[in-house]
Amino acid sequence: MAFFSFLDPILNFAFGWLLPLPAFWSILILCFVISLLITLIYKYTTNQSVMKDLKTEIKTLQADMKLLRNDPSKMMEVNKKAMEANMKYMSHSLKPMLFTFLPVILIFGWLNAHLAFEPIAPGHEFTVTTVFDKTAAGNITIHAPTGMTVTGESTKTITDNNAIFTLKGEEGLYTLTFTQGDHEYTKDVRISTTRAYIEPTLNVNDGNLKSITTSNEKTKVISIGSFGLTWFWSYLIFSIIFSMALRKFMNVY
Repeated sequence: MAFFSFLDPILNFAFGWLLPLPAFWSILILCFVISLLITLIYKYTTNQSVMKDLKTEIKTLQADMKLLRNDPSKMMEVNKKAMEANMKYMSHSLKPMLFTFLPVILIFGWLNAHLAFEPIAPGHEFTVTTVFDKTAAGNITIHAPTGMTVTGESTKTITDNNAIFTLKGEEGLYTLTFTQGDHEYTKDVRISTTRAYIEPTLNVNDGNLKSITTSNEKTKVISIGSFGLTWFWSYLIFSIIFSMALRKFMNVY
């Protein structure tokens, strides 16, 4: 979503007030708002009378097919009519999809940038893992900027294709630097008391280093014991529930 990063201030203004809330309520409220807007757009950009007739026709034809299981030829004829009705219904549904597709994609990008991971808290230790190609060998050194401290060894030997560093720091945006022989790499890290972070994994893939990853934990919106649902699956579940309920309440076909 970096291509659309210029829209971040607009999305932050519209939805940023949700971020201080627990992730569950942030997703629940946002999902309800988006589902309501999509339902309203769908209702007022389609001919609901036609949609109702098509849906009734489809249900009738489906019921007829069940009664014609012992008559394959007639069942095929009814099935053909049902498919034609379904195609008409889908073609009428295309218009609202065109209105809502891009905004939903942009909101998904915003959610992924703010609710996919937990932030690194000030004063809390975290790890940075460097993963190398199989041919890489030797030592790698991490250089921490002012405000951040390496709590373990700053130089590590690459073992089993990786090296792991532990750090902690004050609130702020930092750039870590790594040197390994003639190679130099950088990784931005944000430490924050709010729901803000830099994408944990930086993919390098230069034939030497594969990636650099900070230990931000994935956000569990819905937790059941040790099992947890991320923002995407939580949003999907909530959106199905809200969409069905709103369509029924607003008589949308």
